[in-house]
Amino acid sequence: MASQQKMKLAVLTSGGDSAGMNAVVRAVVKGGILKGCETWIVREGYEGLVRGNSEAHHVKNFVPTLAGHVVTDADPSLIHNLRFGDGELLRDGTGDHQSGRSLKGRYIVRVGWDDVRGWFAEGGTLIGTARSKAFRTPEGRLAAAYNLIKEGIDALAVCGGDGSLTGADVFRSEWPKLIADLRAQGKITEDQAAKHGHLRIVGLVGSIDNDMSMTDLTIGAPTALHRICEAIDNINSTAASHSRAFVLEVMGRHCGWLALLAGVSAGADFIFIPERPPHGDPWEDEMCEAIQRVATFHLSLEHRAMGKRKTIVIVAEGAHDASLQPIRADYVKDVLTERLGLDTRVTTLGHTQRGGRPCAFDRIMPTLQGLEAVNALLEATPETPSFMIGMCENKITRVPLMEAVAMTRAVADAISAKDFTTAMSLRDPEFCESLEGFISTSELTQDKQLPKHQRMRVAIMHMGAPAGGMNAATRAAVRYCLRQGHKPLAIHNGFRGLLDDSIHELTWLGVDNWMARGGSELGTNRTLPDVDLGAVAAKFQEHNFNALMMIGGFEAFNSLLILENGRRHYPAFHIPMVHLPATLSNNVPMTEYSLGSDTSLNALVDACDSIKQSASASRNRVFVVETQGGKCGYIATMGALAAGACMVYTPEHGMDLDLLRSHVKFLKTRYALDVKGKSEGRLIVRNEASSSVYTTEFITKMLKEEGGELFDARSASLGHTLQGGIPSPMDRARAVRLSLKCMAFLEKHHESIRSQHPKVKQADPETAAVITIQGSAVKWVPVQEMVQHADMKNRRGKHAWWGDYKQLVEDLVGVQQMSGL
Repeated sequence: MASQQKMKLAVLTSGGDSAGMNAVVRAVVKGGILKGCETWIVREGYEGLVRGNSEAHHVKNFVPTLAGHVVTDADPSLIHNLRFGDGELLRDGTGDHQSGRSLKGRYIVRVGWDDVRGWFAEGGTLIGTARSKAFRTPEGRLAAAYNLIKEGIDALAVCGGDGSLTGADVFRSEWPKLIADLRAQGKITEDQAAKHGHLRIVGLVGSIDNDMSMTDLTIGAPTALHRICEAIDNINSTAASHSRAFVLEVMGRHCGWLALLAGVSAGADFIFIPERPPHGDPWEDEMCEAIQRVATFHLSLEHRAMGKRKTIVIVAEGAHDASLQPIRADYVKDVLTERLGLDTRVTTLGHTQRGGRPCAFDRIMPTLQGLEAVNALLEATPETPSFMIGMCENKITRVPLMEAVAMTRAVADAISAKDFTTAMSLRDPEFCESLEGFISTSELTQDKQLPKHQRMRVAIMHMGAPAGGMNAATRAAVRYCLRQGHKPLAIHNGFRGLLDDSIHELTWLGVDNWMARGGSELGTNRTLPDVDLGAVAAKFQEHNFNALMMIGGFEAFNSLLILENGRRHYPAFHIPMVHLPATLSNNVPMTEYSLGSDTSLNALVDACDSIKQSASASRNRVFVVETQGGKCGYIATMGALAAGACMVYTPEHGMDLDLLRSHVKFLKTRYALDVKGKSEGRLIVRNEASSSVYTTEFITKMLKEEGGELFDARSASLGHTLQGGIPSPMDRARAVRLSLKCMAFLEKHHESIRSQHPKVKQADPETAAVITIQGSAVKWVPVQEMVQHADMKNRRGKHAWWGDYKQLVEDLVGVQQMSGL
């Protein structure tokens, strides 16, 4: 442990910039300080590592004071590492500070806790990035090694693409030779050579293209997808108004993830991606046929004849045909204009995809990955490989860095060899499933995929409160049903609508514009089927439902349980039934993700950013922000983590006077430590059901009274604003993916039940199930099994996978570390 406490670690960002890089830097710095390390940043990526501080004058570290007394090395680690005076310079660039401090000629800079505060809400990378030719040479890497040793740094976290991470691994593999060369040249002493004999390195992937293998998502990709979908949503309105076609070019030189997920999330008509070029020869015929064709029952008519007034085609910048000839957006436009007579426009989004504030996920994911990177550095030995911190479904992972790089490059090699099957197999499973989902929901054929005896009448219902992604999931299910030959039957207004026969068959074009619609197009309420279970069963039998898909929150889970129990008395319920979790509260047991929760988190982050801006302008203001979520603290906790709140109050952890007293003490200490006149506005996030006594109003008044001259307090209740708005791309994409898995589940079990004798048909318990995301896997859980893991009284799961993040929120602002002052 002693060696860990002495570790000096640095973080750099390299290659292209991407949203979330600042969150990584912040997490590595704060995580390192919490682990007892000295923390440094390297400006301008590897180029800064090569240049070092050789041109800089000696700069004395800023020493904070507390109550007029100098803080010494004997004080707690966090206070000693509070700040080193360069936070403002790093944020603003290479300018000078009025105190005389400067970053000119300084590329390896020690930073403290406050030097990176608020960074996670900034786009790009505040410490700069560059592609360094010098670092690619042995001489450049020798200079970089010398500069690290000179500053005493023995661990390096690198955030960049595959080229940057490859450079990191080469640097580490060459390290013993570099040390020997520096020692032979007399640039370092024997003690320095012995002390720095091992360089610890960890990689984090920052790339908007999401082009790294062995991880589901790279840092910056979710935000880039947000920018693209925002643009397409805006284009959709003008395209429909003028009955136009639009061809959008998006980034993705070697990877089609952005084009693919944008196509899925925005409901595009056709996409071009490097991994799977069009099968048609010529491809122009395939595109025109796909865009021209729309099926309703047994008819095949042009889009415009059916009332479809817009066409969206998305082209990845690296798209090509089967012969590797580039496919350009302008040429696609000419084809649509000349062959289909469509009034077509081209929009190239370019670098707008990189910019803007990070979305909620690009704050949370890089924070968790940055903290994991610190742990990986602390645990590294000369025998362990360099790790890359990645993500699988909802789980942060470590994988050998060079294995990931090798697989990534194997994709490019397979594409170059025209082996597109291998290229697709090397992408992660979610990529492949997303492509299958796009095809299933955009392509139509006159011939149904299933024979008549296997086709179903599928009832689709929304339950509980509205949530982002409900309509996207319904659209995907409807499109899949029509492709297979099933009849999708919409039940409007939940079980009350069923009892009122508010049912109609959905059409392909009728759900065309549902991807970007928030709320619930089918209508929803909280009425459970036991309001009149016998009548519900009669309606099932009357409408001859062969399968049921419920999209909703805890009410849908509860309804599925009631229906499954009702099978003992009502044969009509012996059909496959599935629940797709959709609720902003994310309170469905056993699943780590519900549709709508990401949309809600983004709404919360947007509101908190605005509130924090107001609080910071006032210099000494604390805002208490109240969120929805029922008796589940997920939105409050994850929102607090994404917004950089000081504290979070949830129903699971409760509140008492001792807790409030310690938090008031922290705020007083924290504001006393701020540079005079430059205090930061701060947030406290409170779930609406955290306490019936310690209300938002009570906490606000208490803080206002206790703050005295140090800080003021205000409150803000976000209420139902967290439910509304356009669904996030993540909610849309996952809605499509999970919805299609639900349809496959219904088909599978319908066939097994159909094969039974008509008089003795019996549906097994596993035919009534909930689709869940658990760690790194998607799993089906029978509803009866779910009950064992549910807190039915408080309407949430018994185990909250995110429960430890409440402590993390407070750790990242130093609540516990300052509690003794």
